[in-house]
Amino acid sequence: MSSDTAVTFPESFIWGAATAAYQIEGSRTVDGGGLCLWDEFAAQGGTLNGDSGAIAADHYNRYPQDHALAQELGLQSLRMSISWPRIFPEGNSTLNQAGFDHYDRVLDSLAECGLTPMITLYHWDLPLKLQHAGGWLNRETAYRFAEYAEAVTRRFADRVPYWITTNEPWSCAFLGYARGLHAPGVRDYNAAGIVTHNLNLAHGLAVPAIRASDSSAAVGVVHCLQVIEPFSDSPLDVQAARTVSGEANGLYLEPMFKGSYPQHMLPYLPCLEDPKVVREGDLECISTPIDFLGLNYYVHEVVRFDRTIPVIGACRMAPLGPLTTIGSGLRPDGLETILLMPLQDYGCRLPIYVTEVGYLFNDYVNPDGRVNDTARVKYYDEAFRAAARAMAKGVDLRGIYVWTLLDDFEWDSGYSSRYGIVFVEYGTQKRVPKDSAYWYRDVIRRNGLA
Repeated sequence: MSSDTAVTFPESFIWGAATAAYQIEGSRTVDGGGLCLWDEFAAQGGTLNGDSGAIAADHYNRYPQDHALAQELGLQSLRMSISWPRIFPEGNSTLNQAGFDHYDRVLDSLAECGLTPMITLYHWDLPLKLQHAGGWLNRETAYRFAEYAEAVTRRFADRVPYWITTNEPWSCAFLGYARGLHAPGVRDYNAAGIVTHNLNLAHGLAVPAIRASDSSAAVGVVHCLQVIEPFSDSPLDVQAARTVSGEANGLYLEPMFKGSYPQHMLPYLPCLEDPKVVREGDLECISTPIDFLGLNYYVHEVVRFDRTIPVIGACRMAPLGPLTTIGSGLRPDGLETILLMPLQDYGCRLPIYVTEVGYLFNDYVNPDGRVNDTARVKYYDEAFRAAARAMAKGVDLRGIYVWTLLDDFEWDSGYSSRYGIVFVEYGTQKRVPKDSAYWYRDVIRRNGLA
């Protein structure tokens, strides 16, 4: 499918944008809200320039304006997350009514703008008190999450058709506990395995809790699947790539679809054979059937064997080709690969949503007031074509959510990275739709690519 071929998507296809509470809301402790582990991580110097989500894009106060802008751009749906510490500031059963009331108003605003909500319950903002009690290394956190999920879905059951349990558990586990790049900044590979299991368990526990509160909604989970290629056809490189793919993909898809962890990963993660970690009934719980699968696409890497890399002996490298401003060699055609992965490897025929796909640039406003992000437009065009190819091969893709609506706090890179289709002028909080926003508006209008 060449770039000069018109592509039309199914009539019911959903076009949206994705956001996350900590990354855009700001006003962390306003109206009784609590702090999360990212507030502490930023205060300890874990992020670029010490940036945090304290102000972000001020969406907590400006959500009516942002929803109206999304409507003007033709978006049909907004993927958003609810901030766990706004609802339960201490992470326990002490509820903050003002937090519920805020999201009541947010959902009313979405409805007024004709935007269908897809809500993520955990997008990384773990209440700080739970982090101090062990965070995701503590199995009890999974049970606290299920209680929070039940409370939220019971409150908003009448207005939310799609619930997502957790977002990118790989990122939480391996960026946060193996590499130390994300909060809480730990570097312990086996600890990342424990966190992986507890996050998988949290998802499994939350699914029936959500259904008990909202039997009509669709329940899913979001994984950041990765395209991993061996550097060469040497057995060592092939094995290294298999290990990295097992870490990134198999540790999440296999327990969900097969009720087991990949055997070849157990020597690297002995915790997954520890009966105190993986208890009787856990894998059955994790493999509770879901209604849809959300996939985020950000990682396309080449892997080479390297005995100096602790534990796994595998070095991740960007593939040849253009790099993003943070050195990622992201290729748009990789979206086809990850969309096919659940079907080809596990026979999964669930409805799938691309819950995040985006490209990072150092955007700026030109003297004429425009943001000419031509390269982002090109990336989206090629990525959407890759998605269409996956659909032609049998993937039941129901919608695409671009990452992201607004420039925001991008975790360890702070405000240095811009992914939005709308430029945010930090300081004044002025919003400027980029060229990609107007291009996307036209895609939505024609329900396809020119």
